[in-house]
Amino acid sequence: MASGIPSLSLNDGTTIPQLGLGVYKVPEKSVADVVTTAIDAGYRHIDTATLYANEKGVGEGIRRSGIDRDELYLTTKVWNSDHGFDSTLRAFDTSMELLGVDVLDLYLIHWPAPTQNRYVDTWRALERLKEEGRTRSIGVSNFHPHHLERLFDETSIVPAVNQIELHPWLPQSESRAFHEAHGIITEAWSPLARGGILDNPTLDMIAQKHGVSAAQVVLRWHLQLGNVVIPKSVTPSRIAENIDVLGFELDDDDITGIATLESGERTGRDPDDLD
Repeated sequence: MASGIPSLSLNDGTTIPQLGLGVYKVPEKSVADVVTTAIDAGYRHIDTATLYANEKGVGEGIRRSGIDRDELYLTTKVWNSDHGFDSTLRAFDTSMELLGVDVLDLYLIHWPAPTQNRYVDTWRALERLKEEGRTRSIGVSNFHPHHLERLFDETSIVPAVNQIELHPWLPQSESRAFHEAHGIITEAWSPLARGGILDNPTLDMIAQKHGVSAAQVVLRWHLQLGNVVIPKSVTPSRIAENIDVLGFELDDDDITGIATLESGERTGRDPDDLD
């Protein structure tokens, strides 16, 4: 794979590139350029969602890059307003039309939206899509262990991935251990705490030690934890920097130092609180 980015094995026999590009809040008018820049830099994993309102531009960027579709890993997500079996299937059709692809690599439930009490039916729709071969893998995002346990009890397929907010302030140790015990890969959104890791003395010291940036330190930390990580940037130099994290390795002292930064602070909502 380009840039030597490692892949992780999923519980359904497929693999996922461990580092990709997130496009949350990247406007439709500019996302195609961002995607082609990332692909040129060596990214082979792009993560979007219905909520981001940029799926059409993502598809355009992929086509403009000239890369073979089989070389690229593409994720999108069903939004809360489309929960339910039939509405999820319709939402998937819309996403595929906007993206301009025939088969998706990974389809996720974006949030459990527990007060709606429809995520189980939504998951059954994802199971149908996987059985029909329309998406290679299915997973969830922002699910707590108790949401996952309900899927285990009431449906047939264990999610391949759970994409959750995860960064040094919120390392999600309990969820990561739960995922590992059930064969689920942990994927990190907001991996740099939406820029909150900048100007942190501990991270700056580790970065200086390795001759890299604080962002590169944190992305390397994610990789060494075994997370999939999808940093977002629209700046070409940052896009290139974020993928250049394989030339050094954090040692035990570095990992211990990063562990002291845990505060439980979130940059987003708690999954139990979002309808």
